[in-house]
Amino acid sequence: MSEPPTGVPKLETTEDTPYGDVDEDKTQPAEDILSVLRQLNPQSLGVLSTSSNPNIGKQGESSLPPLSEWDQLRAQLREKPFDADSWLKLVDIAEDSADIEKIKETYEGLLEAYPNTSSAQIAYLNHFLGDPETFGFAETLFKRFLRPSSSADLWKFYLTYVRRVNTGLSAREIIKKSYEYALNHVGQDKDSGEIWTDYIQFLRSGETTTTWEEQQKMDTVRKAYHRAVQIPMENVKRLWEEYQDFENGLNKITAKKFLTDLQAGHMQARTVLNQLQEHLTVLFPPPPPSRTSRPPIWLPRQPTFNAGDRALILRWKAYLKWEESNPLEIEEKDKTILTGRLQGVYRKAVVRMRFFSEIWYMAYAWTNSIGKGEEALTILKAGIEANQTSFVLNFAYAEAQEQNQSYAEVHVTYEKFLQVLLRDLEAVESRLQSANSSFSSTTSAAPPPNLSEPAPTLGLPLPGIQSQNSSFNTQVSDEKPSKNKELMERRTDYGIAWIVYMRFARRAEGLKSSRAVFGRARRERLISWEVFEAAALMEYHCTKALDVASRIFEKGMETFHDEVEFVLRYLGFLISVNDENNARALFERVIGTFKPEQARPLWERWARYEYQFGDLAAAQKLEKRMAERFAERHKYLGTDVIAARDLGYPTARQNSLVGRSNGSFGKTETQQSVVSNPPSGTQQIAPSSSTKRAQSPEHRRRDEGRGDYGPPPKRQRPGSPPGRDRDRDRWEGGPPRRRHGTPPWERERDRDGPPPRRFKEERDEEKPVVLPPVLSWFVGMLPAPTAFDGPVFRTDDLMQVFRNAVIPSSSSISRARSPPPPPRGGGRPPPDYGPYQGPGGRRGRY
Repeated sequence: MSEPPTGVPKLETTEDTPYGDVDEDKTQPAEDILSVLRQLNPQSLGVLSTSSNPNIGKQGESSLPPLSEWDQLRAQLREKPFDADSWLKLVDIAEDSADIEKIKETYEGLLEAYPNTSSAQIAYLNHFLGDPETFGFAETLFKRFLRPSSSADLWKFYLTYVRRVNTGLSAREIIKKSYEYALNHVGQDKDSGEIWTDYIQFLRSGETTTTWEEQQKMDTVRKAYHRAVQIPMENVKRLWEEYQDFENGLNKITAKKFLTDLQAGHMQARTVLNQLQEHLTVLFPPPPPSRTSRPPIWLPRQPTFNAGDRALILRWKAYLKWEESNPLEIEEKDKTILTGRLQGVYRKAVVRMRFFSEIWYMAYAWTNSIGKGEEALTILKAGIEANQTSFVLNFAYAEAQEQNQSYAEVHVTYEKFLQVLLRDLEAVESRLQSANSSFSSTTSAAPPPNLSEPAPTLGLPLPGIQSQNSSFNTQVSDEKPSKNKELMERRTDYGIAWIVYMRFARRAEGLKSSRAVFGRARRERLISWEVFEAAALMEYHCTKALDVASRIFEKGMETFHDEVEFVLRYLGFLISVNDENNARALFERVIGTFKPEQARPLWERWARYEYQFGDLAAAQKLEKRMAERFAERHKYLGTDVIAARDLGYPTARQNSLVGRSNGSFGKTETQQSVVSNPPSGTQQIAPSSSTKRAQSPEHRRRDEGRGDYGPPPKRQRPGSPPGRDRDRDRWEGGPPRRRHGTPPWERERDRDGPPPRRFKEERDEEKPVVLPPVLSWFVGMLPAPTAFDGPVFRTDDLMQVFRNAVIPSSSSISRARSPPPPPRGGGRPPPDYGPYQGPGGRRGRY
């Protein structure tokens, strides 16, 4: 019987078929004429097409019969061949139709998408084992399916067929060879116990006529038992009991010797069986039940890498590593047994986990480690067919071919891989554009504003990367890709594939080939900026051509001038090669084109360079520019988020609320730091602790008491120990002392605020302090102060925050706060946080 069709059957054309011999129909207009007509009058083309096609009726409907459900589903699966649920539905439709041609095409298409799927193979073979006339086709399928399969179920199905077809004494040798052939492939499988049992019973049932033949039969049976009882199978314990009876029935003296020699191997197999069952119970769930009489079919699903997929891949990796560790402790002299066992394990793994690249790579790595390079490459090729967008498999296959110096095959691999990535990238872009157009269908899309003019090109061509039909100044499409996060990530992935391709070309064929690859990559519309950076660095490090690398960066600026990461890389490159003039020019050129939140990395990178290698005047000028740019632009109704989040003033928001309630909006610390002219030597970004420098905003906040950040700390009395008066005032509840020049809004707040704590001391002492349950639990969990031996925080800052916090009470909003308890005896005295004055001056703990 002939091979089943594997492709789509072509429609036979006859004279009555309206689509036959289209090329001989000279009455149809040529494509160029249709293009002209479409431009002149689009409606005329529709009329012409409708009138020239006899199958189009007056209502524009085709007179062809509608497609059946099977035809529609089959067409969908040609577009999306890895839809498991649709395949199962198509199989049920084909089974219900009882059309053998549809059944053949369905299963052939299914096994093309999911090769070596034993459940589908058995369901397919089942259609050709009921009629002897179809046995020939069944044998053809067995030859295709058996050799690469590690499924014990499929091999049992094959042995059943062999014993059914071959009958009589003459067929006994054929059946025996079939069993040996099957056991060499799947004899180490956990589910092969039934095959071993049938084989041993088949050997024991053989008839003998002489004593020598009987002895040969017993030896053959003994060897089969010896192999079977040391394999972790479901029925290994029962096989051991049968073997004991077999040996004791022959000779009890020799039985003891044989059983003693096999005892350790058998017990190891039973121990491994328990561990194996723990691994495989989760990895091999039962297939879904069949709606028809066909055997159930299990098909792998494409992963979404959710928590379940990640847990599954971890279990598979743990199982495979466990199998590689040789848990059966097979000796080196029986290494072929271990190799055969692991081959079967990995064959099952890549079938069950077909769409997980990591499993394919593990199978390749193990196969390559045992010296089977060609088989390892075959595994990689099969893995790439299942996972065309897999980076690890494509890169591994390209590197393996590079080691074999098959450079043409490497080029083919990268070209095909890049086409697949580009197709997926365009599909993502099209999907996002469709979503955006449907969301904003009532508004017209305007092109994004050009934040900066492209950098002027130097007019010097790059050596070796231009072709006859294009130059280095070739402009890409004016259409700018979307800034969607998913699309940007896909573009980066696409660019990395080009970068790896460029590296191979340089390693294998030289820099000229690498430049040719880059010349193609830079003309791609959806390329990422990483390709330009990689090409520039490759030129610089491999040829020391600084001018060429700089021109590549400049060429990238034409497209990626709005990518802060690329600009940052370019700036870092110029700094690393000590090109200060061009680095400064680049910084000045681009810093005004970015929003403040985007430009922050550029400011920080350039500021770090100025601080380390620039002069003081340049650093001060840069600090002033940074402050002016960031201070005034991000406040709303007096709320200064920069001061609260970036400058370390956590009370800015609370004080701004207090200021609004009092009808005044005092200047924030950020504003004052901007409008003030710092004296010489001041650095506002990184202030020094030296006492000879002007005070930074943080020092001014602590010492001078700005209005928006609460009352200032206490001044130290002359002649008193450091911190004594400050701590005494803190515990005794004295009013805060003000320095001369306190802002008026501070004095108003003190006058309008609650009376000093000491006037209420006697009244408050009579009121019990009731803490909320959460705070009571928290205070109870805290250790004693004497137990703390860590770094000491600025308690005056913390107390300032607590003092100004507005915390509503559940019982009374205007409840007066009770004075804090006096300090406990013992422990470490409160530290002083003044600047270090040297050995003779005052100093705190640190």
